[in-house]
Amino acid sequence: MGEKEHTDNGETINSGEEEQEVNLVGPPYEEKQKSGKEKSESRKSKKKQRLLEEAAKANQRGICYLSRIPPHMDHVKLRQILSQYGEIQRIYLAPEDPATRVPRKIENRKRDGGFQEQGFSEGWVEFSKKSVAKKVANMLNGEQIGGRKRSSFYYDLWNIKYLSKFKWDDLTAEIAYKNAIREQKLALEISAAKRERDFYLSKVDKSRALSSIEERLKKKQKVQEESQTHSEQPGSQQVKKVIRQFPQKQPVTDNATQARPRLSKDILAGVFGGS
Repeated sequence: MGEKEHTDNGETINSGEEEQEVNLVGPPYEEKQKSGKEKSESRKSKKKQRLLEEAAKANQRGICYLSRIPPHMDHVKLRQILSQYGEIQRIYLAPEDPATRVPRKIENRKRDGGFQEQGFSEGWVEFSKKSVAKKVANMLNGEQIGGRKRSSFYYDLWNIKYLSKFKWDDLTAEIAYKNAIREQKLALEISAAKRERDFYLSKVDKSRALSSIEERLKKKQKVQEESQTHSEQPGSQQVKKVIRQFPQKQPVTDNATQARPRLSKDILAGVFGGS
């Protein structure tokens, strides 16, 4: 508990609490801020030093290139074989293109239960030391892989080469560049396929419209031909028109002319002075 002090007015003040409140804005608070800044700076310096150490270690590393990966070999088996010559940091195996891959025999596929494992075309192995990478490349290039005789790559040969002045960052940049090119080509192929599909569908629609027009014309022509054949039929085949005859009396005018008396030619000649 802080000590209480009496003032002239008789009021008591807790001196300990007042000192504590003053310390919040005094030099100890500034020291805390300084200590926080120093911690962040030390953290940054440690991180920078660690990055420099990693860069120095990366400069000491060596990379070997394998131009051919035997069948049935993956990164695990490759690490098991090459780790006996020196410490390995990273391994990257490029997957084989399925379009250029040679299909395996039917007997082998049946033996494996119908499963066709992933093949690899080339690979990169990063050793911890350049001297080890050079030694491994010079010692193993062109030699038999060996190992267990029951392994499928026992009689295969190493195709390995040391890459001088080549870093793992160069490999990742190259892989990213190849992936970007592949994606761009894939996008172009997809757009070309879409254009071909749209062109084909438009032609199909046009052909359907033309076929429907031709069908209507054929139907119209057929109807016209049928009407012409009906009009060109002979009289015997046409339906005869029935004419009804009704009995009529002899006209009165005809009887009157016959009953009227006629003058002889002699009388007419005497009247008109004929000889």
